[in-house]
Amino acid sequence: MSPTRPPGPRAASRAAAAPAAASPEASSAQDETTIARLQDLFESAPAPLEPLDLSALDGYLCGVLLQPARVPAAQWLAGVFDVEGRAAPAGAWRDEVTTLVQRRHAALERALAGRTWFDPWLEALAESQPPRDAVLPWVAGFALAMDRFPALMERDDPAQLEPLALLYLHFDAEDVDDERLAEAIEELEPPADLAEAAEDVVTAVLRLADATRPRAPAEGRGRSRARKGAARRS
Repeated sequence: MSPTRPPGPRAASRAAAAPAAASPEASSAQDETTIARLQDLFESAPAPLEPLDLSALDGYLCGVLLQPARVPAAQWLAGVFDVEGRAAPAGAWRDEVTTLVQRRHAALERALAGRTWFDPWLEALAESQPPRDAVLPWVAGFALAMDRFPALMERDDPAQLEPLALLYLHFDAEDVDDERLAEAIEELEPPADLAEAAEDVVTAVLRLADATRPRAPAEGRGRSRARKGAARRS
């Protein structure tokens, strides 16, 4: 599968408030503390660094973890500190960001290994906003990881197609230049609300883990997303 063009780095840069807890259950106290502290740290990043916003960070970490081969921390951390990959100066800021981000990385890795639910860090929504607005920064971070570490997108595995489509459907059609992926997106309905959008993110990530990090015996990943014309779950 040829890589899909992600948005420019600025699309994943710090631009919004802390993400909302999007699962049916509240985030753990540790998650809330980590989110709040990272938000403060990213807002006080030493110039000229522009860290990822928190939702994009979460998608980026999932994209890193889903690579067929493990990505060394020194490689992926550069994209956390700055969207353009500029080096962070040694010191307390870099050390604390590294500790907190690696904590989230470890939590996501456990979820992927166990194929268990995790709370994606999605943006808070105003009442009038569509679910796409909550998910797009997360997917932009995921796409940034695909751009920097292209091994997953270079795999020719049909099992990846629909879960990737669940994520990339939030991009504008012109930003998806893989024909098969674009066709798969056309078959999907957009999520109806934030809860369904969060479910789609987790479903897509766990199904991609089945493809790139298989375990035996493999069990089904639950329902596929509703296709156009199909009835949704009540």
